[in-house]
Amino acid sequence: MTEVLTDTRPIRLKGRSFLALALSPELPFEGWLARLDDLAARSAGFFLRRPIVLDVENLDIDRVQLKELIEALAQRSVQVMGIEGARSSLLGPGLPPAIGGGRPASDFEAPAEAAAADAPRSDDRPAEATPPVATPPVRAVPSIIVKEPVRSGQSVIFPEGDVTIVGSVASGAEIIAGGSIHVYGTLRGRALAGSVGNASARIFCRKLEAELLAIDGLYKTADDMDRKLRGQAVQFWLEGDVIRAETLN
Repeated sequence: MTEVLTDTRPIRLKGRSFLALALSPELPFEGWLARLDDLAARSAGFFLRRPIVLDVENLDIDRVQLKELIEALAQRSVQVMGIEGARSSLLGPGLPPAIGGGRPASDFEAPAEAAAADAPRSDDRPAEATPPVATPPVRAVPSIIVKEPVRSGQSVIFPEGDVTIVGSVASGAEIIAGGSIHVYGTLRGRALAGSVGNASARIFCRKLEAELLAIDGLYKTADDMDRKLRGQAVQFWLEGDVIRAETLN
């Protein structure tokens, strides 16, 4: 029997981009999970309804260990939507799918001066052996300005560049930026700068009351911040694996 398709309306397919957090577990898992519990305890709801990608590249584990890790995360209400960097032998039924194609840090271009300073030196080669190189134009980093206060439960997510908040950020709200974050009012919620791998990102606020701050994946909770900074105008930046802070005049 031949079936005739009578409904000719097309199926609409839309492309959308979602910002997910990538967790990179470390062995032994018990110690890493303990640190994760500490973060969750000091920043309630941090993982709630947030898509999570598990990065297991270079981890020497088997499928059983991976399943146990995912189950341990699920018990903590951390739902893994995909696994990145996994060997094919690790994947299988009952596990999240393999995922890839995340935006690399190189999407953020350094200014021309910094790029020149970081370029490989050719002192050991004859000058005539160095071909002329055309300098590409520096691409401007995009930014957005939010002119209204960010209320509790709201999120401002802009992985393409900087975010400027003209007002304040309430407790329970969050700002996630691929670049730097500027808050011209009170920062009471969470601010995550350099969210897609930009270690040069900074966080600025006129009055610091934040619950959590992060730059390029490294974070500080309210308990980790110097109490002398509370209520002050402050900037944060990254030096190696340490978040530095200083008050602004």
